[in-house]
Amino acid sequence: MSRTAADARPLLDWAIAARILPGERQSGDLSLVTSVPSGVLVAVVDGLGHGEEAAAAARAAVHALEGHAQESASALFQRCHRALHGTRGVVMSVAFFGRADRSMTWLGVGNVEGLLLPGEGAGRGGRARGSLVTRGGIVGSELPRLQPHTLPVKEGDLLIFATDGIRDGFADGSPSDATPQQLADQILARYGKGTDDALVLVARYHGGSETGG
Repeated sequence: MSRTAADARPLLDWAIAARILPGERQSGDLSLVTSVPSGVLVAVVDGLGHGEEAAAAARAAVHALEGHAQESASALFQRCHRALHGTRGVVMSVAFFGRADRSMTWLGVGNVEGLLLPGEGAGRGGRARGSLVTRGGIVGSELPRLQPHTLPVKEGDLLIFATDGIRDGFADGSPSDATPQQLADQILARYGKGTDDALVLVARYHGGSETGG
């Protein structure tokens, strides 16, 4: 659910919406948002296939990420790759929002789609949306060459991660004044395929001074 702070503005306001494939008890699509003094790590993980084995691989990836948000994006992927040896493996995308330099560094392997949308007020002729260029591969068995990219971010910018249980075009027509939870719920309801696990994570950047976890 969406997380905000009443007494200290957080770096991010974020939310998820998720759906398990009908007939399954566990989802292979998981997410992680964790804060460290230098910034906030956002990750979405999709275990290959669905069901118990996919969920186990996704949990292993999240466990490998937890407690290491201060590491570089490439190091995090290498850590997960080692931890997932012998599992089905996962595809995943991560983004790290740096607190000091107002930047976002992101990296993806596989088909967890990532979009960075300019905040309200960017206006026509402002910054265009950014799309995460992912590399084919499987974290756990076929790790490609890793090439993270760093972008500047401004207050109000919106990050959306979506697993392949969400159809393409999910950000089209999204209201810029909606909350992250409203956007995530709307995307899942309108673009969820219904033939796979599905997860949407929406995070709005505030550039605040939160330092808690």
